Amino acid sequence: MKTHAQAVVIGGGLVGCSILYHLAKLGWRDVVLLERDELTSGSTWHAAANIHGLHDNNNITRIQHYTMNLYKELEKETGQGCGVFQAGSLYLAQTEAREHQLRLQEAKARYYGLNFYEIDKDRAKELHPLAQFDDIRCIMYEPDGGNVDPSGVTYAYAAGARAMGATIERFCPVIGTEPQPDGSWIVRTKKGDIHTQWVVNAAGLWGREVAALAGITLPLQPTEHQYFVTEAIPEVAALGRRLPSIADRDGEYYFRQEGNGLLIGAYEKYMKFWAENGTPLDFAHDLFPDDLDRIMENVIRATERVPVAATAGVKRVINGPMIWSPDSSALWGPVPELRNYFVCGGIIPGFSQSGGLGLLAAQWMIEGEPQYDMFAWDLARFGDWADKKFTKARVQDQYTHRFAIHFPNEERSAGRPARVRPAYEMQKEMGAVFGMNCGWEHPLWFADRPGVTETVGFTRQNWWEPVGHEVRMLREQVGVIDISNFANYEIKGPGARDWLDRLVANRVPTVVGRSCLTPLIGVRGGIAGDFTITMTGEDAYMMVGSGMAERYHQRFFNMVDLPAGTTCEVATNRIAGYNVAGPKARDMLQRLTNADLSNEAFPFMRSATIEVAGVTCLAIRVSFTGDLGWELHCAEADQVRLYTALVAATRDIGGGPVGSRALGSLRIEKGYGSWGREYSPEYWPQEVGLERLIKADKEFLNKAAWLKTKDNPVREVLSVFEIEAAHGADASGGEPIFTPDGRPVGRVTSGAYGYSVGKSLAIGYANPAVAKPGDVLEVFLLGKPHKAVLLAEPPFDPAGARLRG
Repeated sequence: MKTHAQAVVIGGGLVGCSILYHLAKLGWRDVVLLERDELTSGSTWHAAANIHGLHDNNNITRIQHYTMNLYKELEKETGQGCGVFQAGSLYLAQTEAREHQLRLQEAKARYYGLNFYEIDKDRAKELHPLAQFDDIRCIMYEPDGGNVDPSGVTYAYAAGARAMGATIERFCPVIGTEPQPDGSWIVRTKKGDIHTQWVVNAAGLWGREVAALAGITLPLQPTEHQYFVTEAIPEVAALGRRLPSIADRDGEYYFRQEGNGLLIGAYEKYMKFWAENGTPLDFAHDLFPDDLDRIMENVIRATERVPVAATAGVKRVINGPMIWSPDSSALWGPVPELRNYFVCGGIIPGFSQSGGLGLLAAQWMIEGEPQYDMFAWDLARFGDWADKKFTKARVQDQYTHRFAIHFPNEERSAGRPARVRPAYEMQKEMGAVFGMNCGWEHPLWFADRPGVTETVGFTRQNWWEPVGHEVRMLREQVGVIDISNFANYEIKGPGARDWLDRLVANRVPTVVGRSCLTPLIGVRGGIAGDFTITMTGEDAYMMVGSGMAERYHQRFFNMVDLPAGTTCEVATNRIAGYNVAGPKARDMLQRLTNADLSNEAFPFMRSATIEVAGVTCLAIRVSFTGDLGWELHCAEADQVRLYTALVAATRDIGGGPVGSRALGSLRIEKGYGSWGREYSPEYWPQEVGLERLIKADKEFLNKAAWLKTKDNPVREVLSVFEIEAAHGADASGGEPIFTPDGRPVGRVTSGAYGYSVGKSLAIGYANPAVAKPGDVLEVFLLGKPHKAVLLAEPPFDPAGARLRG
C-alpha cells in the first residue's frame, strides 16, 4: 500500500468515489481512497438513485445540472455503465403554494437555460397514461429527470479515478488520523500508514466515527428510510417504453418505474432514528426489517395517483439507513479548527449532487476555494451549539417535512432555542417572534396584539403590517434593534494593527476612537466578508461581522499568522449589542449618557467607550438602517439593564423595539448589501460597490487574486429594483430578472417592502450589457412576471444625509 499521498479519501461510497475522481481530474493523481468494506457499502448500494436538476438554491441547481450531465460522459470515458434512465419527471402541484414554487423554478430554469417547463394535463396523460391528474393545478416536466444505477455510477467514478492514477484500497478500515505540525496528516490503517496533505472524511454512515478520530464532532444522525418495488404490472409492460417519474410532494411520496413494476418511496411522519450512539462497524450491505405500515398513508395516496399500483404485489422492500444533517443539506467543507481536513457527509439526494459535490470539493482543496458560493452546504454554518439534542430534533423535523415547501422567511421551531441571551425572556414578554441565526435566538418582529403568531407563505403574511409599523416608527422617531447575533472579535497585543492590516483590504484605524468598514478578499478575488473595525485602545481593536459567518471566517483568519503576544478572540458569547437608530436617536440617547453625542463631538464612523444608563458601552456611530444611529456593545451580563433603559426611553418619545425583519426592509431601502446574500466570494469588489474600500498601497490577504481581477469589466452590478407587486407578494431572494423580450438580466438576492418609501423593492445583480438604470424589466414573483424598474440610486436618502446628520 502507498505510504504517501496528496489526499486520502476515507469512504468508498458514491460521494467518496466522486471526490477521488474529481481530485484526479483536476490534476492530483497521487490520491488514495480507503474503504473499510466493499465499494458502495453503507447507504449507496440501496439508494433509489433518482436524479433531478432543480433546487430552491440557485447554486445547488447549477451543480445538480452538472451532475446529471456528467453520468453519460462517465460512461463514455470509462466504459462502465451508469444505468442512466432519463424518461423525464413530472412535478405536480395540488396547492396554490406548490404552484407558486414550481412556477418560480420554471422561471429559474429559463434563466439558467435548463430543460424544465409547464405542460397541460393532456400532455401529462400522454407521457404517463397510468396516472390521473384530475386534482392537479399545475404540472411541470423535466425531460432529463430519471434515475441511475447506484453501483454503476459509483464504480464508474472509481474506474475513472483509477485510469488517471488514483489508488483504491478496499477492506482497509481507518483506525487513526493524526495531525502533524506542518498541517499534514498520518492516516493509520491495519495495512499500514499513509502520510498525506489532506484527509477527506466521506465516510457516510460512519462519518461521525471517522470525525471522532480527529477529535471533532459532526451534527449528523442516521434514520431508517423505506421504499418498495412492486411485482411486474401488465399495464406497465404493455407500454413498451419507460414511464416518467412522478414527484407529488404535496402527496409526500415519489414514484418511478423499476423494470416492469413501480418503485414507491415516502418520507413518513412516523420516522425512526437509527444508530443514535454510533454506527455499528460491522454494518455493510445490510437492511432493516420491513415496516411498511409506517408509510402506508403515503402509499395509499400514491396508488390513488396511479391506480394500477394497488393491483400489484410487493416484490422487494428496501428499508435502509440514511444519515442527515440538521437542515438536510450536505455537511461539507474544510473544518475551520483543523488544517487540511475536509468533510463531505449528510448527503440525501446524493445521485443528483454527487458530481457537483466532488468537483467543488476538489476545487476547494486544490485551488483554495470553489467556483460557487456554497455556504448553504458549508459545515461552518453549524457550531458547538448544534449538539446531539438539537441535531435529533432538527433531523426529525427535516425527515417528516422532506417534501414540505420551505417558504421565504420561514423559521422552523424544531430544536430551539439552542442559544439565548439574558434578554430573551424579556423580549418574549414584549411579543417578540424569534428567528435563529448561528444558533442565537433574535427578535424578527414584535406582535402588536395578543395571539398573533408567525405565518408563512409566498405572499405577504400577518407580520407584514407590524413590521411596517416598526419601520415607520424608526424612520420617524427612534427604534432599538438587538444586534447581539452579530459576530464580535477582540484583537489585542503589540501586533494587533499589523495583523488586521494584513488580513483586510482597507486601511485599519491608527487612532483610538476611529472605525472603518472593510472587505475581506477571497482566494479568487471576490468578497469573502465585510467588517466594521474599531480601534478601542492602544494595541486593541474590536471587529464586528456577520453572525452566521463567524466560523466560516475563522478559515481566513487562520491564513494570517498572529504576531507574538497578539490574540484574536471570538467574543460573541460575552458581548451583546443594540443599534439605536432614527432621527431622534441622538436626543433619546443623550438623556441616558453624559457623553457629548453632538455631530461635532461624535461624528459618523467614530467611537467611544461611554456610560449609557449606567452601563459601560462601546458606542460606534454607524447604523445598518441608513439612518442616524449608534451601535452600543456591552457585556452580556448588562444586556437586560441596558435594554430596559433603551426601550423605556424610546417609548417616551414614540419609539420602541424593532426586529430584524424591519432591519431588512430598512437596509434594502438604502441599498445596503449583506454577507451571504449580496456579498459573496463569487463577486468582485467592483461589482458590489466596495472597490473604494480597498487600499492598493498595502499588503492584505489574497491581494494577488484581487490584482488579477480588479481591472476586469464587471459581469453584473449590484443594483436596486422597484417592483410592481400587484399580487401581494414581495421579492425574497433567488427570483430571476428578465427584459420584457425574455433576455436574462440577473437575479434578486434580497427583497422587501420599503415601508418608508412606499415601494416594493429588491436588491440583486444586473448585467450592465443588458440593462441600465431606468430600464423597465420583469422580476418573476410567484413565478409570474412583475414589472420592475432598475433604479439609478437607492430610494431612501441616497446622499446619506440622515446617516451623517
